[in-house]
Amino acid sequence: MTSRKIVLGTKNKDKLRELQSLMKGTKIQVLSLADFPHCPEAHENGRTFEANARKKARAYSRHTEMLTLADDSGLMVNALNGKPGVYSARFAGPRCTYQDNNRKILSLLKNKPASKRVAKFVSVIAIYENGKFIKAVKGECRGRIAFSGRGQNGFGYDPVFIPNGFSKTFAELPRAAKNKISHRGKALNKAKEVILKYLQ
Repeated sequence: MTSRKIVLGTKNKDKLRELQSLMKGTKIQVLSLADFPHCPEAHENGRTFEANARKKARAYSRHTEMLTLADDSGLMVNALNGKPGVYSARFAGPRCTYQDNNRKILSLLKNKPASKRVAKFVSVIAIYENGKFIKAVKGECRGRIAFSGRGQNGFGYDPVFIPNGFSKTFAELPRAAKNKISHRGKALNKAKEVILKYLQ
């Protein structure tokens, strides 16, 4: 394969780092929206993760005229009827921080026992090239919400999410261990397969 550039439709440095790490050893260079400062932001107003991912990937691929991935990910808590869901990033309100969101989740579940703290992370990645839909892939990781935030690694809800089979939160696990089991890690691996096949 000749060297190719692809675009990850985000300015989030954490997400960019994840995909760049996954693409190591291939001849694929991953750019982000930071490399396209005049790209207008696509608004996430879809009702599902896939709708949001597809809307972003379509818009950003048209602007960049390149093979583009965009993801929409979120946390779904059973006791909160699947919330925060597609509103995960702004659950605690406009311009909220990761810490604000985690505090809100812990507050809403403060009287719930471990058996009522079941949750899952979902990630959908859509892949487009110059406005043309190629594929959407999905990853899930099931687990539960901790009783308090723990750990310094990761981002988002990682300090309050304990994946099944573990006693540590995502934020307490080394990055490599988290990426093997995480929703986004699973979706990114599927996306990598699609991209490598597509670019052959």
